Amino acid sequence: MHLYASYSKYTLQFLFDAGTSRGILKTRDTYFIKLLAVDDTDGVGIGECAPLQGLSIDYRPGLQSYIQQVCRKFSTMAVPDNVEEAKKLIYQTIDKGYPSVIFAFETAFLDLLQGSKRRLFYNDFSSGEASIRINGLIWMGNKSFMLQQIKDKLAQGFNCIKIKIGAIDFDSECEVLQYIRKEYSAGDIEIRLDANGAFSAENAYEKLDILSQYNIHSVEQPVQPGQVELMHILCKEAPIPIALDEELIGTFSLKRKKELLEAIQPAYIILKPTLLGGFAATKEWINFASQMNIGWWITSALESNIGLNAVSQFAASVEPELPQGLGTGKLFANNIPSPLTIQDGELWYSKTVPWDLGRLSRSS
Repeated sequence: MHLYASYSKYTLQFLFDAGTSRGILKTRDTYFIKLLAVDDTDGVGIGECAPLQGLSIDYRPGLQSYIQQVCRKFSTMAVPDNVEEAKKLIYQTIDKGYPSVIFAFETAFLDLLQGSKRRLFYNDFSSGEASIRINGLIWMGNKSFMLQQIKDKLAQGFNCIKIKIGAIDFDSECEVLQYIRKEYSAGDIEIRLDANGAFSAENAYEKLDILSQYNIHSVEQPVQPGQVELMHILCKEAPIPIALDEELIGTFSLKRKKELLEAIQPAYIILKPTLLGGFAATKEWINFASQMNIGWWITSALESNIGLNAVSQFAASVEPELPQGLGTGKLFANNIPSPLTIQDGELWYSKTVPWDLGRLSRSS
């Protein structure tokens, strides 16, 4: 049997204006990859290519043409016998400069070769027997909007929240944090902050020092990536543990990954398989972090439930210790209905809720 690969474009619509330090998100385009064995039309492996504007290195002109080209190449090949053979085909066929495309095909092959049931990794999470602790994501916006989100997350049972900062004035953000700490101690609610590189070299330390009075767990990417020496100094001297996120994107070789972590020595790294080049590439970061006593957690990157499902099952397979960043499934008005559910700040794969893939067949 030989493969047939195809793709379709899909536009996800946010339920609200999602604020980041790079601007407001109202919609985002994603691409669904479908793989099937030509003589077995009942089995379709599905993956998602979801690069983010201003963040993914493969969000650039020509991406859709490249996806089409890759689909054509795979459609000339025989169905691989196993997952390891599929990985070899992926790395031989897809350029490392397209990490979201690698992630999509890695997901689609895992799905196809394991029964096309959207169960990519067989573990207690994907069988519905165990949950994954996650953080509640608070989006940037005016103070009242952020406070309402926080109240909602706390009411939903979250004890770890991640707040995006850098889009409104710093004093207002501090007022939000002050409100939380008046009501909840660090023992009650863990606060992670994500600056998305919003601080400058001149004010980063001062702002981190001010933020430290609110008992912050960590701050993701306080300054723009590429400033290795500055990041090392902040990681060494700032009163809040620093986590790397965007800093990791575009680093592919084992040698460079190790060198980057050794040079900066962060407290944590944030891992987004869509942006890093899939599961194998993400596992390399985890291995180095473990060797260097660096903490880590895995997050989604605003994919639909197709991508979120893949990332979540992978996260469960590597036995995370900290809350993961996998709470993005309810962001979109037209997401793909799935078994993923959130209960009391934990992500579950429901045993009773089915997938509904009808929207995929209606995508352009």
